Amino acid sequence: MIVDKIKKRENKVTLKKENKVDIPAGKWIKCDKCKEIIYKEKLKENLGVCPFCGNYFRISCERRIEQIADKGSFEEFDLNIDTVNPLNLQEYQDKLDTLRQKLKMKEAVQCGICKINGIKSVLCVMDSNFFMASMGSVVGEKLTYSIEKAIKLDLPVIIFACSGGARMQEGIISLMQMAKVTEALSKLDESGNLYISVLTDPTYGGVTASFAMLGDIILAEPGAMIGFAGQRVIEQTIGEKLPKGFQTAEFMLENGFVDKIVERQDMKSMLYKLLMLNGYGGAK
Repeated sequence: MIVDKIKKRENKVTLKKENKVDIPAGKWIKCDKCKEIIYKEKLKENLGVCPFCGNYFRISCERRIEQIADKGSFEEFDLNIDTVNPLNLQEYQDKLDTLRQKLKMKEAVQCGICKINGIKSVLCVMDSNFFMASMGSVVGEKLTYSIEKAIKLDLPVIIFACSGGARMQEGIISLMQMAKVTEALSKLDESGNLYISVLTDPTYGGVTASFAMLGDIILAEPGAMIGFAGQRVIEQTIGEKLPKGFQTAEFMLENGFVDKIVERQDMKSMLYKLLMLNGYGGAK
């Protein structure tokens, strides 16, 4: 009797192993909105948009550049500058080192010159994977340099914004970047060149309070969260309940803060059309 029970138990264990599905680690990702499990390669083919519910995943600056710039046309500006640590915070330096090693990038924005369906443009793309694309001294300097370069070369500027705000680990130096980038955009406006701001999820804090909302044309991705402070902070401050969908791209469009919401698959063609309409396709 005892031997029979042991044999039955062994058979159950074997059966369970045979029915186990072998899913390779790192090949799948779960959608936060619909909770479906998505094959990463399928998600990549769909430009980072959930094929089940249309939810927009945050994507890296490298992936964004691949989607927007003509193949092989992006040339990154080579600025020999490094991130500062004015408050001598060891935790900040350790985090920087870890992110640089993990993400293989030095800072939260990549800037350079590219072609969009043949039209030469200055393209700046922020990456939320790096300190939530917070704006520190290097981010501000790279954006300012790019805008000034566009003025010299008589080119349009396109900035894909996303951020959690100013990088407070750099203290007042971080806050100064808002004024610096804004001043550069003022000069761009005087030069007569176009500035297109594309708001992606999330765009908050000092970035929203400065360059992100200063575009001649302001586009946004569907569902992107856009604002200065978070909804809970605002509600606690004013003591009122905010409307449904507050700070979404759709709410911003309805209230006149955004000119158009553009699907990710249509973004490159939309940018091309806007550049053409503003005289960059032929003689400007």
